[in-house]
Amino acid sequence: MCSAVQSPPATVSGASYAAAAVTMAHYKAADSKREQFRRYLEKSGVLDTLTKVLVALYEEPEKPNSALDFLKHHLGAATPENPEIEILRLELAEMKEKYEAIVEENKKLKTKLAQYEPPQEEKRAE
Repeated sequence: MCSAVQSPPATVSGASYAAAAVTMAHYKAADSKREQFRRYLEKSGVLDTLTKVLVALYEEPEKPNSALDFLKHHLGAATPENPEIEILRLELAEMKEKYEAIVEENKKLKTKLAQYEPPQEEKRAE
Protein backbone atom coordinates (compact mmCIF):
# COMPACT_ATOMS: atom_id res chain seq x y z
CA MET A 1 0.00 0.00 0.00
CA CYS A 2 1.13 3.39 -0.86
CA SER A 3 0.58 5.95 1.80
CA ALA A 4 0.16 9.50 0.69
CA VAL A 5 1.85 12.10 2.75
CA GLN A 6 -0.66 14.61 3.88
CA SER A 7 0.28 18.05 4.97
CA PRO A 8 -1.03 19.08 8.32
CA PRO A 9 -4.19 21.15 8.17
CA ALA A 10 -3.58 24.86 7.98
CA THR A 11 -4.11 26.37 11.37
CA VAL A 12 -4.62 29.97 12.17
CA SER A 13 -3.18 31.14 15.37
CA GLY A 14 -5.60 32.78 17.77
CA ALA A 15 -3.91 36.14 17.50
CA SER A 16 -3.96 36.34 13.72
CA TYR A 17 -7.57 35.11 13.61
CA ALA A 18 -8.59 37.82 16.06
CA ALA A 19 -6.74 40.45 14.03
CA ALA A 20 -8.48 39.28 10.85
CA ALA A 21 -11.85 39.38 12.60
CA VAL A 22 -11.24 42.91 13.89
CA THR A 23 -10.14 44.04 10.41
CA MET A 24 -13.28 42.56 8.84
CA ALA A 25 -15.51 44.11 11.50
CA HIS A 26 -13.83 47.49 10.96
CA TYR A 27 -14.27 47.17 7.19
CA LYS A 28 -17.96 46.27 7.57
CA ALA A 29 -18.53 49.14 10.03
CA ALA A 30 -16.83 51.63 7.70
CA ASP A 31 -18.76 50.24 4.73
CA SER A 32 -21.98 50.49 6.70
CA LYS A 33 -21.24 54.11 7.63
CA ARG A 34 -20.49 54.91 4.00
CA GLU A 35 -23.73 53.32 2.91
CA GLN A 36 -25.69 55.25 5.54
CA PHE A 37 -24.03 58.48 4.46
CA ARG A 38 -24.74 57.72 0.79
CA ARG A 39 -28.43 57.09 1.63
CA TYR A 40 -28.52 60.34 3.61
CA LEU A 41 -27.10 62.30 0.65
CA GLU A 42 -29.51 60.62 -1.72
CA LYS A 43 -32.53 61.21 0.52
CA SER A 44 -31.70 64.89 1.06
CA GLY A 45 -31.32 65.54 -2.68
CA VAL A 46 -27.62 66.35 -2.56
CA LEU A 47 -26.66 63.66 -5.07
CA ASP A 48 -29.30 64.81 -7.56
CA THR A 49 -28.25 68.44 -7.24
CA LEU A 50 -24.56 67.66 -7.63
CA THR A 51 -25.30 65.45 -10.61
CA LYS A 52 -27.33 68.18 -12.31
CA VAL A 53 -24.62 70.80 -11.78
CA LEU A 54 -21.88 68.48 -13.02
CA VAL A 55 -23.95 67.58 -16.09
CA ALA A 56 -24.47 71.31 -16.74
CA LEU A 57 -20.72 71.83 -16.53
CA TYR A 58 -20.12 68.88 -18.87
CA GLU A 59 -22.63 70.23 -21.40
CA GLU A 60 -21.22 73.77 -21.25
CA PRO A 61 -19.92 74.47 -24.79
CA GLU A 62 -17.14 76.76 -23.58
CA LYS A 63 -15.69 75.45 -20.35
CA PRO A 64 -15.26 78.17 -17.72
CA ASN A 65 -11.79 79.10 -16.50
CA SER A 66 -12.71 78.06 -12.98
CA ALA A 67 -14.83 74.94 -12.68
CA LEU A 68 -15.06 75.54 -8.93
CA ASP A 69 -16.56 79.00 -9.46
CA PHE A 70 -19.03 77.47 -11.92
CA LEU A 71 -20.07 74.92 -9.29
CA LYS A 72 -20.35 77.54 -6.56
CA HIS A 73 -22.49 79.78 -8.76
CA HIS A 74 -24.82 77.01 -9.84
CA LEU A 75 -25.10 75.41 -6.43
CA GLY A 76 -25.91 78.76 -4.86
CA ALA A 77 -28.70 79.26 -7.38
CA ALA A 78 -30.00 75.71 -6.96
CA THR A 79 -30.36 75.74 -3.19
CA PRO A 80 -33.74 76.51 -1.71
CA GLU A 81 -34.19 79.85 0.00
CA ASN A 82 -33.81 80.06 3.72
CA PRO A 83 -37.25 80.92 5.16
CA GLU A 84 -35.76 83.72 7.25
CA ILE A 85 -34.29 85.34 4.15
CA GLU A 86 -37.66 85.24 2.41
CA ILE A 87 -39.35 86.82 5.45
CA LEU A 88 -36.74 89.60 5.50
CA ARG A 89 -37.22 90.23 1.77
CA LEU A 90 -40.97 90.60 2.25
CA GLU A 91 -40.41 92.91 5.21
CA LEU A 92 -37.97 95.01 3.17
CA ALA A 93 -40.46 95.35 0.32
CA GLU A 94 -43.16 96.36 2.80
CA MET A 95 -40.88 98.97 4.39
CA LYS A 96 -39.99 100.38 0.97
CA GLU A 97 -43.68 100.82 0.19
CA LYS A 98 -44.26 102.58 3.51
CA TYR A 99 -41.25 104.82 2.91
CA GLU A 100 -42.48 105.83 -0.53
CA ALA A 101 -45.95 106.57 0.89
CA ILE A 102 -44.47 108.72 3.66
CA VAL A 103 -42.25 110.63 1.21
CA GLU A 104 -45.29 111.32 -0.96
CA GLU A 105 -47.33 112.45 2.06
CA ASN A 106 -44.45 114.71 3.16
CA LYS A 107 -44.42 116.40 -0.27
CA LYS A 108 -48.17 117.01 -0.10
CA LEU A 109 -47.95 118.43 3.41
CA LYS A 110 -45.09 120.75 2.42
CA THR A 111 -47.14 122.00 -0.51
CA LYS A 112 -50.15 122.55 1.71
CA LEU A 113 -48.04 124.32 4.34
CA ALA A 114 -46.54 126.59 1.70
CA GLN A 115 -50.08 127.81 0.84
CA TYR A 116 -50.74 128.96 4.42
CA GLU A 117 -47.35 130.38 5.36
CA PRO A 118 -45.90 133.47 3.83
CA PRO A 119 -42.63 133.05 1.98
CA GLN A 120 -39.48 133.38 4.08
CA GLU A 121 -38.53 136.70 2.45
CA GLU A 122 -41.77 138.39 3.54
CA LYS A 123 -41.23 137.35 7.15
CA ARG A 124 -37.80 139.00 7.22
CA ALA A 125 -39.16 142.26 5.75
CA GLU A 126 -41.66 142.67 8.56
